Amino acid sequence: MDAQQAKSIIEAGRVIAILRGDYSGYFRPIARALAEAGIRAVEVTLNSPGALDGLHEMRDELGDRFLLGAGTVLNKSQALEAIAAGAQFIVAPNTNPRVVEICVERDICVIPGAYTPTEIMNAVELGAHLIKLFPADLGYFKAVRAPLNHVPFVATGGVSLDNAAEYIKAGAVAVGMGSQLIGEYVKQDGGLRTLGERARRLAQSLGLEPQSVRETA
Repeated sequence: MDAQQAKSIIEAGRVIAILRGDYSGYFRPIARALAEAGIRAVEVTLNSPGALDGLHEMRDELGDRFLLGAGTVLNKSQALEAIAAGAQFIVAPNTNPRVVEICVERDICVIPGAYTPTEIMNAVELGAHLIKLFPADLGYFKAVRAPLNHVPFVATGGVSLDNAAEYIKAGAVAVGMGSQLIGEYVKQDGGLRTLGERARRLAQSLGLEPQSVRETA
């Protein structure tokens, strides 16, 4: 999959679910719950225990029915490691020119973090495929997008189940959502059912259709 294909899937799916924390042993059921609700892309942050193993597990579980990315990619070595592990897109809270360069060279969708107009345009000029506005605030997003409405933004941080659709309405191509969607509750009794309910609520608010996910052996 090339960078433009991954970008198109993210734009069509309108949300990147973010896994940050220790979800060892839960990657497969989390992936299934998200996919069945209609979520099409998930990011596993590299500062999470077992992140790269988690990418492998989710790929084994759902194959190409899910777009998998690595987040909190802060330097060249992490970018290369994540790509080698099968990450189809790379996300960072900042803009590291080397990370962007490596992804562009390898035709991997890269989503660096930026906040000010200068940071945003620097990332665009480096070749970023999408820009992670982080941390997002709806009022600020509307203000900064007014002169930069050609920039494809993924709003992250400050996005909730209640306001995700407002970011899309305001012009974001997608939103990134972590703890507001996926939390430690998934490890408790009934937690995966709760995740499914929250993910379906989010997908419905964004106009997404649930997917049919076959049982795997």
